[in-house]
Amino acid sequence: MEEHQNVKKRKEIPVSCTWATEDLFVSDAAWEAACRDMEKALAGYETYKGHLGESAKTLYDCLRFDAYVGENLDRIVSYARLCQDVDLTDEHYQEMAVRAQQLETAAAAASSFLSAEILEIPEERLREFQASREADRAFDRSLESMIRDRAHIRSQEVEKLLADASEMASGPSRIFQMFNNADIQFPMIRDEDGHEVRLTHGRYVSFLESRDRRVRKEAFQAMYETFGKSKNTLAAVFQANVKRTGFYARARKYPSARAYCLSDANIPETVYDTLIETVRKSLPLMYRYVALRKKALKTEDLHMYDLYVSIVPEVNRTFSYDEAKEEVRKALAPMGADYLDILEKGFSERWIDYMENEGKRSGAYSCGPYGSHPFVLMSWQNRLDDVFTLAHEMGHAIHSWLSNQNQPFADAQYKIFVAEVASTCNENLLNHALLEKTSDSRERAVILNHFLDGFKGTVFRQTMFAEFEKTVHEMAGRGEALTAGTLCRIYRQLNEDYFGPDITVDDEIAMEWARIPHFYTPFYVYQYATGFSAAVFLSEKILSGDQQAAEAYMNFLKGGNSKDPIDLLADAGVDMRTPEPVKAAMEVFRRALDEMEALLG
Repeated sequence: MEEHQNVKKRKEIPVSCTWATEDLFVSDAAWEAACRDMEKALAGYETYKGHLGESAKTLYDCLRFDAYVGENLDRIVSYARLCQDVDLTDEHYQEMAVRAQQLETAAAAASSFLSAEILEIPEERLREFQASREADRAFDRSLESMIRDRAHIRSQEVEKLLADASEMASGPSRIFQMFNNADIQFPMIRDEDGHEVRLTHGRYVSFLESRDRRVRKEAFQAMYETFGKSKNTLAAVFQANVKRTGFYARARKYPSARAYCLSDANIPETVYDTLIETVRKSLPLMYRYVALRKKALKTEDLHMYDLYVSIVPEVNRTFSYDEAKEEVRKALAPMGADYLDILEKGFSERWIDYMENEGKRSGAYSCGPYGSHPFVLMSWQNRLDDVFTLAHEMGHAIHSWLSNQNQPFADAQYKIFVAEVASTCNENLLNHALLEKTSDSRERAVILNHFLDGFKGTVFRQTMFAEFEKTVHEMAGRGEALTAGTLCRIYRQLNEDYFGPDITVDDEIAMEWARIPHFYTPFYVYQYATGFSAAVFLSEKILSGDQQAAEAYMNFLKGGNSKDPIDLLADAGVDMRTPEPVKAAMEVFRRALDEMEALLG
């Protein structure tokens, strides 16, 4: 691990390894000018306020103006976020991010009358506007969604109040991000060679993959002991975010926080419950995998810090970034030339910021501002995991590119429910390609272990997260306090339930809830599991050589938000209204587990 001892400063990173933010704005000064222009433009909403029901022309002129504001604001906010996330210690970009958020809040406040005023138009008259010569088909979907959600749109006065409160309401999330990425200080630990190295978010998984159990244990304990020192503060921030969600659910007249969060994509709550029920029924498969891991590692007591190290020590291959790109190119070939052309654009035109540096946001994500190419953030550590992360994030990026190229702004942003389908479909194609190219039992075992461990993290673990969220939000809805002790108790019990009898559930793992960023976007994580299930189905059809399946999948990627996400998936041939996709995913897991057990004897 010596090569990772010194993390570079941002200014030391070669430009070729960074994303091309100049494709959004050529300079910070150009961004500043765009902000000033947008501040002036927001006054344009007053032209339309109070007049939307007068004529179809006025209504559609306003909707086009709103789309203009939204598209330009998307670029402004994205630029500030991208600049901030590569160095969260840079106060200049912190200030830019705050200004962008303030501008976003101002735009939300200025436009807050839209939904309420549109829904004050009698439905018969609104239908006449939609049928008139002035109608703009680009807004059919958004108007229909407003009509569907009529019961949850409040008066103009209340809508403005809710919009004004949005910046304040984002406080818990912002506080957590700054604590987690800028302020928290992890201790030094000893690497495999006995050298003192700093624990970081980016290095944590690498340490957990170490062959030296001492390194794994030290990293694990250091991580959670550090978070544990602030457990009461973190519990207060966590509870504030839960209360924020409950407040908006009540303000919008939803029966629960979950109903409110799932309503955005029109997802039935039964989909969430069916996921948990189906995965719970399949936990014996997880217990088999944990038992296999314990046997393969030849340890009397398997701990939580033993869940990421490869159980095939004879093969420990690393990948350079260029090698990873080539593996991804080959793996995605079944998608066809058009898909590969977009992938190559991403590689050659600096869509990706991949080197770790001081202050860089942890984890990985893809951002797809309308009117520009997508941007991918990650921190390359030369691991097989990173190859899969590259394929995963480029799945998001290509989905955004195709949606943005084929849909108007109003319909381009696909819902989170389908966001993980493209990314995990890419991962499944990569997994298949890596298995296809080798008959070596050791290499196959490494790839299968990666798949099984990824499945554990994507389906089992994310469903465990989803059950945790369901439990704590229901408690908050009943007025129960979410103290650090309560959160730790619930989280520890879920780990015992999901990992089974062959693992020692260490006390430290009870603090894991405190370091999961996605909990600050409530009821998000279940979609990793549902998305994985859909991706398994789709990838297997594509790999079968079914040309119609590949074309249907490409049409799905182009669909953006032109339909409800469940309907878009149905058009592609997978029905998430049933438990069958999750069951199918479990069957794939079982087959991989069968082969792994046979390979390891």
